[in-house]
This record gives sequence, structure tokens and C-alpha cells, in this order.
Amino acid sequence: MSVLRIAAFSDGNTGGNPAGVMLADEFPGDAEMQRIAAEVGFSETAFAVPTGAGWRVRYFSPESEVPFCGHATIARGAALALRHGDGVFSLALNAAEITVEGRRSAGLVSAALQSPPTRSMPAPAQLVSDVLALFGYTHDDLDPAIPPALAHGGADHLVLGLKTRAGLASMKYDLNAGRSLMKQEGLVTILLAHAQASQLFHTRNPFAFGGVYEDPATGAATSAFAGYPRDIGWPHGGVIDVVQGEDMGVRCRLRAEIPMSSGSSIRVSGTARIMAS
Repeated sequence: MSVLRIAAFSDGNTGGNPAGVMLADEFPGDAEMQRIAAEVGFSETAFAVPTGAGWRVRYFSPESEVPFCGHATIARGAALALRHGDGVFSLALNAAEITVEGRRSAGLVSAALQSPPTRSMPAPAQLVSDVLALFGYTHDDLDPAIPPALAHGGADHLVLGLKTRAGLASMKYDLNAGRSLMKQEGLVTILLAHAQASQLFHTRNPFAFGGVYEDPATGAATSAFAGYPRDIGWPHGGVIDVVQGEDMGVRCRLRAEIPMSSGSSIRVSGTARIMAS
């Protein structure tokens, strides 16, 4: 069984967040999938097996299984389109049913996922204080128009809105301390966001939960985050664009389409490029 390496949410033919994708007739054992994910070394590797009219999917970071990963889902949509042709594919996750669409065009593959249902709620004050201390920020660094929130879109994330782009660029933290805090609180990522405009955000995503300092593009966190503007009445106009990875030198682009109905799924799309084995 071979692992495809695909960079999801690329900026054309550059950038993107690498993910491993394995399509197999049956899952390897849990320990073997964990070993493969660690050997591949990307923030996530997705394992998929056919089941009925769709696919059963599991995601592993180098350190642990995670419930949902957006960029690995985009990578898998690209892999399925390359193998089976353009289409919409049904995916059964550990705790949700979603779809991913894959389309081939001019040397690139575009893909779009429909996230699990999204929800958000204000973040507890103590958690916000602990996370600010982790990153060396203060409450004065926060954008009052984007209050700290717990957001869910298949996994749980903490959202912190920052006033300035420079504040976002200065992000730093201790990986071990971040891992301990995020596992204690059940946070798959912490999403730091700066609003350049009402429909354009710059974000960064520490992923210490999975043993990764930072992900250059995170579709799961973006889907969770995109549900939050809907919940607080932000003027999103039905769609936001997200630039991520710029401060890592790996520019990625994500688009999130936001229905008005509370709790709705979010459509997150982007392009993918096939990497050398």
C-alpha cells in the first residue's frame, strides 16, 4: 500500500499544506496507521477504505488519531478525483458524515469539503487567560469585534482574534506547554485570526495537540472558524477568504462559504498539487 503526498489549499502551483493519503481495501491496524503517519511526517495522514457507496475515513497525526482534518480531506478529494474521476464522494468519519468534491483542471485539482455541523460559544475567561499567557499576548492584543470563542466543525478549536497583522506575525509559544494545555482542554488547534477586511482573514494554527508547532493550512479549523462570523452577526456576505501559512513561507489560500442557518455545514474549498513521492 502506497501513500500519496498531496499539498492541499495551495496557492496555484506553490504552497499548500502537505498531507498523506492512503486508499486501501481495508484499514491497517491502529498501531500500523500510527506508525505510517509518523513515518510520513506530515501533520496528518488520511486512511480511506471503500464502504457501500462511499468511503470510511480515519485521520492520524504523527502522535495521535484526530477526529477530522480539513486539509487531508481536500487532499483525499484530489486523490479520489485522480483515481476515479471528477465527482462528489461521501465520507464517513469517526463521528460525522460529510462529502468531498474533487475536480481536475489544467494540471491542478480543486476540491471542496462540506464540514460537519458547526457551532460556537464564548470561551471561558480562565482558558483565554491561560492561552494569552502561553503566547505572550495580553487582552489589549485582542480584537474586540472578534471575541474569544470555542468553535466546533468536526473538532474543537479556540478562536482568538488579534487587532494587528504584526501581532499575528509575532506568534510564538512553547510546544510542550501548548501540547499539555490543548490536550487538557480538548482543543485540536488554536486559531489566531486577523481581519484585513470583512471577507478576508489572515490566520495561524498551532497544532501542538498533534505534536506539530503550526499547520500552514487547516480546513477543519477554517470550517469551525467560518461558522463563528455567522453566529456573531459579522458582515461576511456569505463567503470569506483565508490566507494562512504566509508567516511560515508556505502561502495557502482557503475559501469558506457560509449559509445563514444556525449550525450549518460550511463548504471549504481550494486547490491541491501533487507532490513528488
